[in-house]
Amino acid sequence: MTVASARDLPPAQSQAAPAFNAERRAILLLAAAGLALHAVLAAAGLWQSFAWPAIGASFILLVLICERIGRLVPVRGRAAYERTLALGFPALVLLVWQFAGDYGLINPTWFPQPTRIAAGLWDMIVRYDRFSGTSLIGRPWLIPEVFAADGMAGVGKLLSESHVLATIGRVFAGFVLGAIPGILLGVVMGMNQTVRLMLDTTLSAIYVLPKIAIFPIVMLMFADPFGEGPKIVVVALAVFILMTINTMAGVRGIDKVYLMAGQNYGANGWQMMRHVIIPGAMPVIFAGLRLALGTAMIVIISVEFLRAKQGVGYITFYYWEVLNPEKMYAGLVVVMMMGVLLTYGLQWLQRRLMPWQR
Repeated sequence: MTVASARDLPPAQSQAAPAFNAERRAILLLAAAGLALHAVLAAAGLWQSFAWPAIGASFILLVLICERIGRLVPVRGRAAYERTLALGFPALVLLVWQFAGDYGLINPTWFPQPTRIAAGLWDMIVRYDRFSGTSLIGRPWLIPEVFAADGMAGVGKLLSESHVLATIGRVFAGFVLGAIPGILLGVVMGMNQTVRLMLDTTLSAIYVLPKIAIFPIVMLMFADPFGEGPKIVVVALAVFILMTINTMAGVRGIDKVYLMAGQNYGANGWQMMRHVIIPGAMPVIFAGLRLALGTAMIVIISVEFLRAKQGVGYITFYYWEVLNPEKMYAGLVVVMMMGVLLTYGLQWLQRRLMPWQR
């Protein structure tokens, strides 16, 4: 570009071109530095000894490269860039994990490669345990055949063998039973100082108790201590405490201007509750629901470790006991996938109940 043509450009463009070139040069230099680091270590025969420090340095260089790439991404491509970072980094971690296991950087006996974990997960999906009468997801591919033979009763029996559905059913039941009364009590505590003063200390004391520690007490409350009731109730208790505290904080955090506006327009108690208090506290309520959902998953998996013959927690602990690390990790993968799917479902509900946030 000549001097005359550079002067003809708008000031923003004439300044952007050198900045773009500088960022591009920095990206190339950082990438070259990472490659050179590994090449030098490999040539000196030291790569195996210094592999993890080199991988750590490569991660730092990768962060710097991605930051500079982000500065060059146009606005219309920003969403794709962010999705690439969100999905690409976990994929890169799995690739490094696979590579580290193949080359002996980690012990593949206790940290099996992702390909072995995937193979174990597939085996858990397709295998039916005739001894316990269970399977991971309930063999849904047999539904048409079983429905034709036995109708819905047969389909229900087929799905009842699923570890995943057993865990989801316990989480859902406990989540609903704990969240609804927790939200109602939190609203009352947020609006009424007397109730808040009476219950706040008690709730704070119960909140810090490990929920798995009160599971034996909950078992004593039921005629069948080994049935589904204690498992669901201990989840409900954990969700109830969290939702009460979060809802109370959400109600108390509502801007007083909204309350005054509702009163000035003549809103009665129910109208204030429906149009001002609940919508105003809903962002904090849904934040509490996400925390409560994670807590519910943690509690039910812990309970299934201790006292269950079916569920994802049970099967994960079982494969740990029989020293099958591939399937143990596969069980953990299933737990994470369940958490992601349930969280997406909760976000979908939030978008439907809070359309103004769109």
